[in-house]
Amino acid sequence: MPLLILAFFVTALLYASVGFGGGSTYTALLALSGLDYRILPLLALSCNIVVVAGSTVRFARAGVTPWRSAGLLTALAAPAALVGGLTPISETLFLTILGISLLLAGGALLLKPSVSSAEPAKAARFMPFLAIPLGYLAGLVGIGGGIFLAPLLHLVRWNSAKAVAATASLFILVNSIFGLVGQTIKGGTGRIAVAIDLGLPLLLAVAIGGQIGSFLALKYLPQGWIRLGTAALTIWVGARLLLTM
Repeated sequence: MPLLILAFFVTALLYASVGFGGGSTYTALLALSGLDYRILPLLALSCNIVVVAGSTVRFARAGVTPWRSAGLLTALAAPAALVGGLTPISETLFLTILGISLLLAGGALLLKPSVSSAEPAKAARFMPFLAIPLGYLAGLVGIGGGIFLAPLLHLVRWNSAKAVAATASLFILVNSIFGLVGQTIKGGTGRIAVAIDLGLPLLLAVAIGGQIGSFLALKYLPQGWIRLGTAALTIWVGARLLLTM
């Protein structure tokens, strides 16, 4: 447990610094620890909420959140996240989707962001349509969806780097809440009790790591090497998960 707590702390710090919650990596770390896969989304989504709630507030106070465009993406994704949380899924399919998602997400993070001062690409108009499947994936396996959304927003020059991070943070927060509701309805109160018993130390670790990460992102840390570190962590965990299935 101490190593898992440390891993959650580092994950939260890295992911929060680029506007993410870290749900994908939390889920994979828990899967590697041998816990019941049906409990993993409950813990991961809860950790997501703890991390990005602080990040969302910090970005909003800094005045970098583009509320109109971020709100549209989030409103489209949230109902799909609820449906994803309600969807039954086998353990093999769950772990396969999670591992592949981590590899794709890590690869997406390696994409070089487009220059934020340029005009948005024509493909930017299609981003709202992608929000729906990302929301469904968030609820299904405990991934907030922002780790996929942010690189795509950078690619189409949606907005500045900090505005994209703020958008991803809000997107993850709302998706995680809706996904958690769906998972709770599907699993019942029994799984919630187990998740709470296991998750309190982990929630504390990500709360502290997330606050530090979002603070450093706004004040000090260069985004380039943070993205590389986050990508490396994501790819490593995803590959290890698939290899140990």
